[in-house]
Amino acid sequence: MVDEKIVEAVKKARDTKKRNFKQTFDLAINLKNIDLKKPENRFKTEVKLPHGLGKETKIGVIVDSLLPQTNNIENIIVIKKDQLEILGKNKREAKKIANQCKYFLAEAPLMPLVGKFLGPVLAPRNLMPLPIPPNANLGAMINEKRNVLKIQLKDSPTIHLPVGTEDMDDQKIAENIDAVIKNIISVLPKGKQQIKDVCLKLTMGKTVRFKL
Repeated sequence: MVDEKIVEAVKKARDTKKRNFKQTFDLAINLKNIDLKKPENRFKTEVKLPHGLGKETKIGVIVDSLLPQTNNIENIIVIKKDQLEILGKNKREAKKIANQCKYFLAEAPLMPLVGKFLGPVLAPRNLMPLPIPPNANLGAMINEKRNVLKIQLKDSPTIHLPVGTEDMDDQKIAENIDAVIKNIISVLPKGKQQIKDVCLKLTMGKTVRFKL
C-alpha cells in the first residue's frame, strides 16, 4: 500500500503547462543525522522501479565472446574488448557513453580491463559494470536491468534520481517513489528516522516537499 502523501505529492507536482518535450519526475530525498565522514554511513544500493522510467533506457554492454548475442538487442551500447584501451585514452568519448547509459554489464573476465581503462570514468558515476557470468542469457540479463537504478550516498546527504515521466499515471509514479523510499530506508542505519523530507518535481515544474 502506497502512502497517500506520496500520491498527493505526485498530483501536486503535475505541471499543467504544455512543454515541447516529455518531462521527467525528479525525486530528491534529504537525509538528516547522518555523518558522511564515516565510511560506514555511506552506501551503494540498487532499486528496481516496478513501472520503469517511462522511456527506454540504454544499457552499456562490454563484451568479447558474447558479442554475437548483442546483434538483435535494441537500446544498448556495445563496447568490445579491443575498444577499452581506446576509450581509456579518449576520456571525452568515454564520458559521452557513460552519460547515455543508466547501467553497465561486462563479461566477468574483462572486469580488470574495465577497471583499468574505464574505471576513472564509471566509478565516480556509480556505474561500474555488473559482471556477466559464463553462459549467461545476455538478452534476459539486459531486460532485467533496464528498470534498475543505482543509488549512491557519498558526500551529499541528498539522493537525486528520476522516477518516471509525465505521461505515466499518478499511481505508477507513486509506486516507483514508494519502491525507492523503502529501499533507502532499508539501508539507512536508523531507517526512516534519518529521512528529513522528500521533494518531487517535474523537469520544469514546481517543487513539492513532503515528510514521511
